[in-house]
Amino acid sequence: MCQKSRGRFAILKEMLIDNKLEIGALSLVIIIISVILHELAHGYAAKRLGDDTAEAQGRLTFNPLAHVDPFMTVLLPLLLAISGQPVFGAAKPVPISRHKLKWDEFGMAIVGFAGPFTNLVLAAIGGAILRGNFLTGSLWVTWWFYFIAINIGFFVFNILPIPPLDGSRVLYAFAPEFLQEFMDKLERYGIFVILILVVLGYSFISPIIYSLDQHIMRLILG
Repeated sequence: MCQKSRGRFAILKEMLIDNKLEIGALSLVIIIISVILHELAHGYAAKRLGDDTAEAQGRLTFNPLAHVDPFMTVLLPLLLAISGQPVFGAAKPVPISRHKLKWDEFGMAIVGFAGPFTNLVLAAIGGAILRGNFLTGSLWVTWWFYFIAINIGFFVFNILPIPPLDGSRVLYAFAPEFLQEFMDKLERYGIFVILILVVLGYSFISPIIYSLDQHIMRLILG
């Protein structure tokens, strides 16, 4: 009765293994799985909307080398996971030819949202597995806890409305023309914008990501 009153979320946190090597190995596998499915979601959404650019350039593949960015996909989220910080990251952007897409900016918004939405669905699946099979094995609990946390982290970070993150695709579809022009200019700097955001803006975005992470985690785990 005492454990139930404290909530599943608190119990799960206590059951996690505390071996950084094991956490790092598990996190790396989860990151690779999550980012591959994230990018495939972008590519298949674009294909369904008439753009086969991702397929033509070999991005509709389960080969992680086609999607992984050494820093944003592996090193950054891995270090965050091991250090117990909110996990976030990104992959190599999927090539999209906007002029091929149905519905122009709105088609681009659908393609952009498909990636982080997939991570949210994966986190929800992980939550359902934990709730339905509440086992006591620390490795099992750690795997699914980090599976949920990492996918939530990818979801939250990628929906930030800052080019070239996926959230900017959604904002772009509804933004006034002057803001679209500004976002187009910012888009040209791509990864440099993200690096500045991560390195210089970490103290600002980390509390936001952490708060959203925790809120979604509690909703998923009940």
